[in-house]
Amino acid sequence: MTSLGDLPIRDDLRGQKAYGAPQIDVPVQLNTNENPYGPSEALVRALGEGVAATAGTLNRYPDRDAVDLRAGLAAYLNHEAGVRLDTGRVWAANGSNEIILQILQAFGGPGRSALGFEPSYAMHPTISMVANTRWIDAFRDEDFGLEAQRAVAAIEEHRPDVVFLTSPNNPTGTALDHEAIKAVLSVAPGMVVVDEAYGEFRRSGTPSALELLPGNPRLIVTRTMSKAFALAGARLGYLAADPAVLEALLLVRLPYHLSSVTQAVARTALSFREELLGYVQELRATRDETVEWLRGEGFRVADSDANFILFGTFDDRDAVWRRMLDRGVLIRAVGPPQWLRVSVGTPAEMAAFRSALKESV
Repeated sequence: MTSLGDLPIRDDLRGQKAYGAPQIDVPVQLNTNENPYGPSEALVRALGEGVAATAGTLNRYPDRDAVDLRAGLAAYLNHEAGVRLDTGRVWAANGSNEIILQILQAFGGPGRSALGFEPSYAMHPTISMVANTRWIDAFRDEDFGLEAQRAVAAIEEHRPDVVFLTSPNNPTGTALDHEAIKAVLSVAPGMVVVDEAYGEFRRSGTPSALELLPGNPRLIVTRTMSKAFALAGARLGYLAADPAVLEALLLVRLPYHLSSVTQAVARTALSFREELLGYVQELRATRDETVEWLRGEGFRVADSDANFILFGTFDDRDAVWRRMLDRGVLIRAVGPPQWLRVSVGTPAEMAAFRSALKESV
């Protein structure tokens, strides 16, 4: 049989491993930061009706520019973050990963570089590699924060074409303040991408980088409907930026990249945003209760503005992970060594998590 090594793949892909979290069928799955609250019966009916209405037109290509969907996303961001956006400043794609790929295709590429502060979202360096863009890891502080002075020094040293800032950060959950982002914007020679996939879960008083868009044409803020909107299976990511950025992305996007069904599902979910975002409040409360419990049990816990918690430390985190899996609870061994990450689930799921953890350490 032919092996991968026998194929003429790119040299920089040789020896690489495909990205992916374990997909294991266990009673409690708390490893991929999904929203545990599925759609209500009313939303399920509305989704079915929306898809059914679209089904009769599937012989035609979808709206290539997803204008109605982008208008809905702009209206949502205006309400959620108190900003002033329109369709010309919002773009959508198949998950935030495709958004990131399009950004790197437009602003990265051969001979260019992207810089991030790890531990952070593992797909930033992975997609950079896919886009043939050199990745630079500038590292975070020991407490997983990012001091403005340190970030500026890294950018001035490396002069990257794209800078990734993740807030709240994955897998640590920590958020950035505006001063750090402003400092980066003041010295970055290229584009600055603030990944806010978990933005809706940030604690009260934590600002969104969307507020910094006016006057910063090289700033891009990315979001997703996978988390707060509980649409991980629909694959819908989006960004907000200067209209010129959208012109650049049009040069690299594939035609008709968002299916009619995806657009219909996303539009329907936006119409149910009050219901869906109501669960965000519950998840925030459960997160904070879990953080308090973990600290009370003697664990180190990173401050979290997301729907997950990084905690530790363990001499052998893989052994703890395995013992918890044996008890039917799947979490994630990711990020810095000796730490584990748990997604915030329902109260029943978190009770199972607490019980399994106490039996596993």
